[in-house]
Amino acid sequence: MTIRTFTAGDDAAQVSIYNEAAADLPKFKPVTLDELRRRLRGPDFDPATRFFAVEGGRPVGYASFHLNGRVSFPWCRKGREQWTGPLFDAVLGAMRARGLAAAFAAYRADWPAQCEFFLAHGFTLAREMVNFVMELTDMPTPSARPAVAVAVGPMTAADVPAVFALAPKPFRVRDAAELGRHLLENPYFPPESVSVLRSRADGAPIGMGVLVENSAYADPKQIDAAMPCFRLGAVGAENMQTKRVNGLFSFVAAEGRDFHAIGLDLLGHAALRLQESDTSTFGAQVASDAPHLLRFYKQYFRRQGSFPIYQRSLT
Repeated sequence: MTIRTFTAGDDAAQVSIYNEAAADLPKFKPVTLDELRRRLRGPDFDPATRFFAVEGGRPVGYASFHLNGRVSFPWCRKGREQWTGPLFDAVLGAMRARGLAAAFAAYRADWPAQCEFFLAHGFTLAREMVNFVMELTDMPTPSARPAVAVAVGPMTAADVPAVFALAPKPFRVRDAAELGRHLLENPYFPPESVSVLRSRADGAPIGMGVLVENSAYADPKQIDAAMPCFRLGAVGAENMQTKRVNGLFSFVAAEGRDFHAIGLDLLGHAALRLQESDTSTFGAQVASDAPHLLRFYKQYFRRQGSFPIYQRSLT
């Protein structure tokens, strides 16, 4: 009996283990071998981040982690659950060896055994990712108010430090340079998807908005909003494996008197862009530990669902 990292042929074993272990859970969706192999062919796949428990030459459980700190639940074949602890210890040890400072997990709230496992292993509920939708026909009516901005226009590389400084906490990046790469060099949406609202006083950015528009991406109304899927382009989903959602709107601005006005201006700009397409629905996602952003979406969007994020230090 041993624990080892991924080797050739383990992809089929992983599919079999997961589909057996998770089959009775709510909203279970079987994983296919083709689906898993597509993920393993990705440029970020590292076989040393995936661990298997082996008995008599046969894998009976597995667990994995990503370099952004996300960890999986240790899935085991029925009757072999004694491997969950050793597998998870192997994962956390490998993460520490790589110098990762924290680990986090995201699973459905209605999978209690998985959620309780992380709580029992030193994790705490750090935040929820809350999903929203809005039909263009439900856009709020603009109100008369003094103008605080010049106009909405394309974001440039020179704007990145000021945008990052507006509200650093909601972004899951280390610094402005990392944010700039995410927003302006993203392979899944063009830089034209990112706009800034500029101050009338000095032209500096006072708000930033993202609109992901691609008809090949998922319809936000058709997504199970309780599934732990980070949405491409959402503030707070940087450096995550993401679900590509058509019509995804996200924005950031500093908390203050003009916050809602800035958000509505950026939302209105996004709505004008969507009028030139066949997309009629906004999707959105926001973290609960960015309360001023969450209040905006609660006021103007319809809540779909959410999923929890559990986190613990590795130091």
